[in-house]
Amino acid sequence: MNLKGKNVVIGVTGGIAVYKVCEVVSSLRKRGADVFVVMTKHATEFVSPLTFETLSNNRVVTDMFDRDREWEVEHISLAKKADIFVVAPATANFVGKFASGIADDFLTTTVMATKAPILLAPAMNTGMMTSPAYEKNESELKARGVEFIYGDSGFLACGDTGKGRMAAPLDIVEKIEEILFPVRDLEGKTVLVTAGATREPIDPVRFITNRSSGKMGIAIANAALRRGANVLLIKGTTSVLPDEGVKIIEVQTTLDMYNAVMDNLDSADIIIKSAAPADYRVDCAPQKIKSEKLTLEFVKNPDIAQAVGKVKGNKKLVVFSAETENLIENASKKLIKKNADMVVANDVTKQGAGFDVDTNIASFITKDAVIELPIMTKTALADKILDKVQSI
Repeated sequence: MNLKGKNVVIGVTGGIAVYKVCEVVSSLRKRGADVFVVMTKHATEFVSPLTFETLSNNRVVTDMFDRDREWEVEHISLAKKADIFVVAPATANFVGKFASGIADDFLTTTVMATKAPILLAPAMNTGMMTSPAYEKNESELKARGVEFIYGDSGFLACGDTGKGRMAAPLDIVEKIEEILFPVRDLEGKTVLVTAGATREPIDPVRFITNRSSGKMGIAIANAALRRGANVLLIKGTTSVLPDEGVKIIEVQTTLDMYNAVMDNLDSADIIIKSAAPADYRVDCAPQKIKSEKLTLEFVKNPDIAQAVGKVKGNKKLVVFSAETENLIENASKKLIKKNADMVVANDVTKQGAGFDVDTNIASFITKDAVIELPIMTKTALADKILDKVQSI
């Protein structure tokens, strides 16, 4: 892909994977990009700035207070110049400082100031990458829209085996291209997405709900927006919010969600039902219940996906199936019952596929095939869902 006219700023931090970044810079230059490298002092212990200057054909910045240059507020200049800001390798130290808003060197001040998309390629010991501290920092940055790319598990320089390797240079370059030139295959189409949990009131204080965070549905809404769609998100309770540009309808109960979906169905080309609406409701008491014993009589809520399936015509309908056993069997039954075009099924008992996490392990069930996917981020899975919908 031709990257002529694109400015890529690469921050390099101190880790053994620094040598791999030389190939990233070289590949970007061959594709026509202008590459500007910022190195921390620790990074210069592994590869000299001269190497990156030769590969990038631009001066490498290493010192916040370097006077041997043309005067300008250089970190602000680079922050504004960047079409994308990449940090590779991104050490646990850098990720922690960035997540906490610490700006104490040239790299952290520059990345803090940029408005460009940010891509981090972490590399560290597997114990560090799986530590609660790192996972918290990663989650915080992802919530802010920072993208991550990881390498395969394998043998690490420290002698351990597991997660922690930096992504391959070509994978990083391809991810940069993907971010700079997103697919726009949904332009002119309207995608209706449901996300999150509904709440069924028992009385003015209490309600019944479930553990859905809405992260998967919001990842789908964001992905559809990036791909050019008009996106309508009908959301219950969620732990995160969608990107600016997604139209939102807030709902509380399953009946609210049902009405919102059916009211907006005519305008939608693709309907993706990733919400977790409550299957049952109760008659809400007018005052707080204070009895010693509480007996509730449940009434079945309408099946939103099934209602859509009956009237969808040529529209594409994708439904989700969160299961704890007999995953493919139960999801296949749902495909037929809901008259859906595809079911995205996941076993919520598997580690990395449960509630309120940033990853998922899914299978796609259509009338023709069952496709089992490995664990991946919900952001990555969102694009794979949209890819598959387009191919049906």
